[in-house]
Amino acid sequence: QVHLVESGGGVVQAGGSLGLSCVASGTFFRIISMGWYRQAPGKERELVATINSGHAINYADSVKGRFTISRDNAQNTVYLQMNSLGPEDTAVYYCNARGYESHLVQSVFDEWGQGTQVTVSS
Repeated sequence: QVHLVESGGGVVQAGGSLGLSCVASGTFFRIISMGWYRQAPGKERELVATINSGHAINYADSVKGRFTISRDNAQNTVYLQMNSLGPEDTAVYYCNARGYESHLVQSVFDEWGQGTQVTVSS
């Protein structure tokens, strides 16, 4: 069982910065990918950024140049530094982790955190 705990978020004025972190705990063999997604009111959940165990990174076009994702493999932690925030970034941000609970291929997991609110005021 894999458990994700997010921290950070809050309220910030437009142009400000916030940082998020997410720690994975529990019993697992390997985490392949960690990332952040967000869901604004009335909208579907969308990708923000992902990073795999080799530190290959994928960003949504809307956050490129403003957000930075990083990962500490030893601590099973993923971070998201958000700069130049705008009201359009207001959403609940969810941490995601994908990997294997054991050495067996069928033990794949795809877990989500509980979400943390980010509100950007104009």
